[in-house]
Amino acid sequence: MDTWDEIRTAYHVARLGTVSGAADALGVHHATVIRHVDALEDRLGVKLFQRHARGYTPTEAGEELLQVATVTAEQFNQLAGRLKGHGAAMTGDLAVTTVDAIAPLLIPTLARFQGDHPDLTVRLLADQRLYRLEYGEAHVAVRVGSQPDEPDNIVQKLYVQQSALYAHKSYVAAHGALAEDMSAHRFVGPADEAHRAPFNRWMRANVPAERITFRAGDARAIGDAVLAGAGIGFFPVWQARTLPDLVEMRPPQPDWEVSLWLVTHVDLHRTAKVQGLTAFFKEAARTWP
Repeated sequence: MDTWDEIRTAYHVARLGTVSGAADALGVHHATVIRHVDALEDRLGVKLFQRHARGYTPTEAGEELLQVATVTAEQFNQLAGRLKGHGAAMTGDLAVTTVDAIAPLLIPTLARFQGDHPDLTVRLLADQRLYRLEYGEAHVAVRVGSQPDEPDNIVQKLYVQQSALYAHKSYVAAHGALAEDMSAHRFVGPADEAHRAPFNRWMRANVPAERITFRAGDARAIGDAVLAGAGIGFFPVWQARTLPDLVEMRPPQPDWEVSLWLVTHVDLHRTAKVQGLTAFFKEAARTWP
């Protein structure tokens, strides 16, 4: 409907009784008020006001408009209050997106946060899809790799993940330690030979292709293959420390590190639940390996 501005103007004229008062309330020129009222009367085909030296007095039609507009204004104010309350409340839905390989690192922190705020429902969206924060598909993203640069997003560094080469103890018992010559060993790598993770680039450059004898499509499957004794592969240090049957074959290297980034959209960044979760994540990350 293209008459909302005119209706709002007429409402203020009826409420205040003068063109100048309505103009001040709306922050517009008095000529704009007169133009809006005249246009609305022409559109409706009725006189809404009696003009006189002291101002504008609503006609019967003007009184009806005032009643309807007053209810509408009150409802809008109530809605604005509720929406503002949503922004300040730890309630409702809180969607977090990341890649599946990082999910086990985040879940304990998310569980503690939800426990502190039982009226929140946490949704963890852990897959390869890039959820669009600007479309409201998620409140918070934990991205991996190079610093995200999408417009209107606020980006904060969360954590630097270290990785190392590991093998299951059964593999080590059968094949021994990893020496400089890697041709005597079997390795587990990604199915995508062009995978851009820095540790996978290192494997591609330093391990003979024929020695990567097991390939899998995602990080979880790669880890499962290493745990099954299929060969040597990369694990994040934080995950390897929870798996006592893994043996470190080569320690973390700086060029194997991966950055994790907290990403929020500017429109939601300052809501209570987003601020609360991002602060909680940053505090928790101080204790991560």
